[in-house]
Order: sequence, then structure tokens, then C-alpha cells
Amino acid sequence: MSTRILVIDGHPDPAGDRFGNALAEAYASAAAERGHEVRRLRVARMDVAFIRTRAEWEEGEPSEAIRAAQADAAWANHIVIFYPLWLGTLPALLKTFLEQLFRPSFAFHRTGDRWQPALTGRSARLVVTMGMPSFVYRWYFRAHSVKSLERNVLGFCGIRPVRESLIGLVEGSPERRRRWLGRMRELGRDAM
Repeated sequence: MSTRILVIDGHPDPAGDRFGNALAEAYASAAAERGHEVRRLRVARMDVAFIRTRAEWEEGEPSEAIRAAQADAAWANHIVIFYPLWLGTLPALLKTFLEQLFRPSFAFHRTGDRWQPALTGRSARLVVTMGMPSFVYRWYFRAHSVKSLERNVLGFCGIRPVRESLIGLVEGSPERRRRWLGRMRELGRDAM
């Protein structure tokens, strides 16, 4: 069965020569080869404006690029977000993009005094690269930014389950990188 997959490459460097870009490409290519439908977004190539007020977030009109990204997210039944860990969390550009993407008018709706998720029926995977060993981030830092993104953003919008791949020591050996690229191809083929 074919899965509709949205791959969001959240690395802010527009050059596109980072390991995270290669991981996103490996995942997307393998998924497409297996027959899954794949759409890709490169956040670094988008003009994404900061949201400065609650009124702007709740009532403001998203840009054409954000509306197109929302259409891709609505179309997808699996969303994969790739990003590097910067200062213990996701890069500011990706955070800004997610604030624009998951606006109340799109990702959830108010019913009386409650928020209701609007993106149920979708799953996600977070692929996070970092310089430190991933077990240090997971156990010492408790993967706090990943957990926040899982619970406070994706989960709040109804996206469940959310799986994660934490890739540490990205400046390590070429063999380690080859193994991770292979793992991303496996995950892409299986739409996981």
C-alpha cells in the first residue's frame, strides 16, 4: 500500500550539502522508489516570516509558500522532519516555519473553550542530527526539545504516533554515516 509522505528538510543552510540533507534525500528517494508518493520541502529555501503577536498567529493570513506547505501537510499521512540540534533545540528558522505551518486555522480549531486537533490520522518521524553522542542527549538532557516537538506541537495537532531517530556524532566516521544513510533508506522504503 502506498503512503503519502511529506519530507521536511529543516536544516537552515541553503547550500544543501549537510549530512542532514543527505539523510532526507536518502529517505525520500527510497520511499519514492518503493512506490510511495513523496513531496519535499526545503525550509532553507523558503521565505518564512517571524510571527510577533498572538493576533498575527491566530488571525493573520499565511503567505503563499506557507499555504502550499499546509496543502502538502494536509495531503500527507506521514510527515518526516529532518533537522540539526542547535543550542539544544531545533534551529530558529525551522521553529518559525512550524509556527507558520501549524496555525490554529489549519492545525487545530477552537470548540467552545477547548482546542480540537485537525491533523489526526497522520504519523510522523523526527530525524535529529547532533555533534554529541545521542545517548547523552537522550539520557542526560532527556531529549527535551524532541519531546516538546512531539507533545506540544505534533501531538497537539493530532499527529500520532511520532517516532524519532537521534543521530549523534555526525562528524564521526564515514562508515557510521553510511550506516545511517542505509537506515534512512530502510525507513523510507517502509514509510516509517
